[in-house]
Amino acid sequence: MAQITPMFAVPFVFAKHPDPAPLNAELKALFLAREAEGTKHANPAPLVTRNDALFESRFNLFEWPDAPVQALRQWCWKQLYGAVGELNGYDVPTLQRMDLANECWFHITRRGGYFSMHNHAMASWSGVYCVDPGEDDGTTKGSGELTFLHPNAMATMFIDRAISNFRPPYAYGPRQLQLEAGQLVLFPSLLLHEVKPFIGSGTRITVAFNCWFRMRDAHLTPISNG
Repeated sequence: MAQITPMFAVPFVFAKHPDPAPLNAELKALFLAREAEGTKHANPAPLVTRNDALFESRFNLFEWPDAPVQALRQWCWKQLYGAVGELNGYDVPTLQRMDLANECWFHITRRGGYFSMHNHAMASWSGVYCVDPGEDDGTTKGSGELTFLHPNAMATMFIDRAISNFRPPYAYGPRQLQLEAGQLVLFPSLLLHEVKPFIGSGTRITVAFNCWFRMRDAHLTPISNG
């Protein structure tokens, strides 16, 4: 039988905080308090379409000195560096020479809130951490789902029965994620994604970030394409 081999794949990284409840309770209280202060902590120039049921903070969250924010930052970077090392075959000394820059923010989403399709230019890795998934009332399929489109824009140019039922990882359809409290999802920043309207009670609270890296001695380590 001929050998079937995946040639183009997109890595996703899934991690679960070992004890999320205390951390998430502190983060939720902090974020709700900052939201209540009005525009002081709100993104002053949002680019991606959303509605008034979603609050987006400024993009400097991981610069906040608050203990729960710094605890989350440290844990997220540990997962990210681990994934970068494994995917690229980097040893610890190499990873230690990689300086990370980032922008980070939080979303508070109430009933009907959504975030439209976008990706993150000028970054290599993005991540979403779930503080509180909210309480889905079960009336709307896909409520609050983090949804990713297939990265190949030509994937559905022509579809017949020979390719219409491809099984993962070859399927062309979007990937939908219903986040859980304490879950971290890391993904390449090039991927188009959106958050479907949240139809439920309570608050859906997430932390998101974009990252890019630079080698401290980059002039000595040219990137190879081969």
